[in-house]
Amino acid sequence: MNIWDDIVGVSVIIPRRLAEEIAKRGFGLEEIVLSSLIEKLGLDPAAATEVRLELASRYLREGAELVDRDPIQASEKLYKAAEECVKALAIYLNLGNILREVEKRGRWTTTELEKAVEAISDRVGRWFEEAWDRAWALHVWGFHETKLDSEAVKRRLPYIEKMVEEAEKLVSAK
Repeated sequence: MNIWDDIVGVSVIIPRRLAEEIAKRGFGLEEIVLSSLIEKLGLDPAAATEVRLELASRYLREGAELVDRDPIQASEKLYKAAEECVKALAIYLNLGNILREVEKRGRWTTTELEKAVEAISDRVGRWFEEAWDRAWALHVWGFHETKLDSEAVKRRLPYIEKMVEEAEKLVSAK
């Protein structure tokens, strides 16, 4: 076993009061932890991008594995893969105005994600915006509304795969 096995699978106990504050303010615990670690460690944009893409790849893998067994959870994992791609590319492409708004607000909102998707699409192609729309359908109709079955999720999977693969290619082509 190496150090990464321990770190990747670590559990953290969050006191109830903190959990209540996180929920009250509309934050996601995972995003708080990730953003806080990136900031606390002073990671440069290249490292922060790499972290986000690693997470996107993991979500993609987990979502793809769940499609037949649990389309609801698969929908959310695949959406999270797309969301992490957006965040990674916003950092990589230095979308300063959007990143400053995220920093000021203390979190990503749907507005910043959408603005980032538009800016990324302007640079990498309209396919990115179309793929994001598929991811958004997974998030809303597949996860929140629980209306998508495995077949509907499978039809959207290639769009999310393309987002992750193309983001990784773009970043590695430095």
